[in-house]
Amino acid sequence: MKKLPIGIHTFSKIIEGDYLYIDKTKEAYEILCTYQYVFLSRPRRFGKSLFLTTLQAIFEGKKELFKGLYIYDKYDFEAYPVIRIHWGGNFTSEFNFQSEVQSALRWNAECLGVTLDKSLSLSSQFDSLIKETYKKYHKRVVILIDEYDKPILDNITDPAMRSYARNMLKGLYEHIKYNDEYIKFAFLTGVSKFSKVSIFSGLNNIVDISLRSAYGNICGYTQADLETSFQPYLEGADMEKVKRWYDGYNFLKDNVYNPFDILNFCANELLYKNYWFETGSPSFLIKLIQEKSYYLPDLENISIDEEQLDAFDIEKINFEVLLYQSGYLTIREKKQFEDAVFYSLKIPNLEVKSSLNKVVVSSLTDSGSRLISSTLYRNMLTALHNADMEGIKDTLHTLFASLPYQNYANNNISLYEGFYASVVYAFLASLGVPLIGEDTTNRGRIDLTLTMEQKVYIIEFKVGSGNALEQIKAKKYYEKYQNMHKDIYLVGINFDEAERNISGFTFQRLEGKMPSL
Repeated sequence: MKKLPIGIHTFSKIIEGDYLYIDKTKEAYEILCTYQYVFLSRPRRFGKSLFLTTLQAIFEGKKELFKGLYIYDKYDFEAYPVIRIHWGGNFTSEFNFQSEVQSALRWNAECLGVTLDKSLSLSSQFDSLIKETYKKYHKRVVILIDEYDKPILDNITDPAMRSYARNMLKGLYEHIKYNDEYIKFAFLTGVSKFSKVSIFSGLNNIVDISLRSAYGNICGYTQADLETSFQPYLEGADMEKVKRWYDGYNFLKDNVYNPFDILNFCANELLYKNYWFETGSPSFLIKLIQEKSYYLPDLENISIDEEQLDAFDIEKINFEVLLYQSGYLTIREKKQFEDAVFYSLKIPNLEVKSSLNKVVVSSLTDSGSRLISSTLYRNMLTALHNADMEGIKDTLHTLFASLPYQNYANNNISLYEGFYASVVYAFLASLGVPLIGEDTTNRGRIDLTLTMEQKVYIIEFKVGSGNALEQIKAKKYYEKYQNMHKDIYLVGINFDEAERNISGFTFQRLEGKMPSL
């Protein structure tokens, strides 16, 4: 078997080192035959850099690397000079920003054998790099920019530095448009497509292929890839479980697996872990959840219009768009109503759902901490599997008792059912159990539904003295699940706004047959 390219993002290194490569050159060929200026947005660690270096090898005329791949006998592989910029490093101060940009420009100048005047501004040096390269090689220049938005995203919580990075990048990227006569092709990748921030105002000729279905599989692995190229590495794996953990991303074509997860899962002897999630910090997202008192079950039922999803206003952050572009949400379905296009979004898989909610729970609970949290998780899983209703009640009581007082200070959040529902949703979702928030029936919406192997839990919340259990029964929420031949547990939970904890916990069991209430 070929070696797995763990941590390798360079096409030539993968091919020359005899690593496994999933052929994406069909998409590359179609792009090269169709466009001149292209932008692609995908979540982090999803294969953007590998695709960009694939384009680099094509434009450098390295035909021998493509033997056996789709593009090999279809493209002429004429060589062109390539300017390739990857925004790595630290951009959190003006000095660091200028140092990183200067380093990237200098490296390209050295590789291409041209000289830059360092007394010029950074944007003027970029302009000179394009023109001088064209003069030297008597050929139009290819420009490849990886993670074009990283200097802004690195400063997302620092308005002053964010504005500085935005303006500086605008000055650089404008020269791609101004030097059109010297440019053969340009390709930019990033996590977000910014709007209303002037980043793309100088690149109004760029084509965004991020939501074009023809390129929906341009990054990520398909089910067919796992059943063919990865089959030897997945010998003995429960493929349905692999799908639940790592599949589910969709960019308007096939569902795709997170490539970082699959590579690490195979390399780590089929051990299920949160490989992708652990490489990033969602601390900014968690801060937004807390500030906005976001109703977490809504993550199961998000609908957003095309204009919102297609761009990102850094000055007025849309939380759902940020979750989508960061990879914590993906597309469930595209819908069109007359001239308007809407997308329904979903959490892609178990890894993201469990991990994100575990971080939310950790941020909410008192710092007394990991040992308490792991005990709570273990106790709740045991209680759910055994239908130990007192155990479920006691575990939730302990959970709410661990919420620090400052979560309630200076607001009336404890008066709202949404707060309690969000806490319980996050806690249960972090366990990895099958959970539906705002579960739709023909009679209304169930607050939370858990569908386990032999049991279904239907849960309704009330703040104050309302009878949550009677609401489930009156609206016959259980009818949706009565044909599953599982025991159904109707659970009504009341919360006391003064005590900020459970004040009532009632339940009724319906055996796995047609109920009579």
